[in-house]
Amino acid sequence: MLMLAAACCAVNVLSSCSVKVSSSRTKTETYGHVTDVVRTELLRTSQSWDGAELPEYPKGSPEIVAMKYVIPAGKKLGWHHHVAHNHGVMAQGELTIIGLDGKTKVLRKGDVVVEMVDAVHYGENRGTEPVVLYMFYVTRKDQPLSVPNPEIPMK
Repeated sequence: MLMLAAACCAVNVLSSCSVKVSSSRTKTETYGHVTDVVRTELLRTSQSWDGAELPEYPKGSPEIVAMKYVIPAGKKLGWHHHVAHNHGVMAQGELTIIGLDGKTKVLRKGDVVVEMVDAVHYGENRGTEPVVLYMFYVTRKDQPLSVPNPEIPMK
């Protein structure tokens, strides 16, 4: 039920966007010709981007949070971890996510990501344009979306 609410948020945010759909990422598809509802499953998984199984949902009163992040070209985010389930869609740019274990994932416009839970990582915009990333969190009231880990030196 919580994931359904978060998915509905994602559909509402993205329904007015143009989305790149080709593997070469050069074609932009518009939907002016569509005459009926189109449903496309973007992702179905029980694992985060690094292959780890997601933990059970937290107990307590749920809170759904939708965030838009804009990360300038060349900007590194600090080491952090998430205590809540979260997933998102890249709307613009290129973001590299680096796990504490060295695993990396590069996200580009149109990519869907399920973030790590309770695993330390950081993101870095190695591209030439700002990253625009929509993230959706399934959490509890008063729970932080991320927890900084400043004691880990940046690479």
